[in-house]
Amino acid sequence: MSSVDDLLADAPLGAAVAALAERNRHHLDQMTDAERQDALSHWHDLAVAVLTAAGAAVGGGEGVAGDGQGRAVIVLEDAGGDEVAVHASFFPQLEDVGGEVLVTPAQAAALELLEAMTGEGEDDEDVV
Repeated sequence: MSSVDDLLADAPLGAAVAALAERNRHHLDQMTDAERQDALSHWHDLAVAVLTAAGAAVGGGEGVAGDGQGRAVIVLEDAGGDEVAVHASFFPQLEDVGGEVLVTPAQAAALELLEAMTGEGEDDEDVV
């Protein structure tokens, strides 16, 4: 069975983006170069999210939806030069409940890591 790392290797990630590009070929052909780059970047991010979720589901899936266990996967990817792209996937999806975000312990830890990486505000929303 493939791990998340295997699924996020260049070949599967490239194949996923190519499949999305082929599926949307009629739109892609009508785009300017800048729009095309934007679309490919968006599809790349989408592929990372889907493959990360798929890898987590088959690779470490002791938890079943609804059993109170959650997961968060953070992917750091070289984006050229000194830039790093950060992707995060959460299962189940984060839930906003009246200005607070309902999360599992794993998701709370991931959110804290992401906030520490970006240096974003301490009091934007309360996490429970």
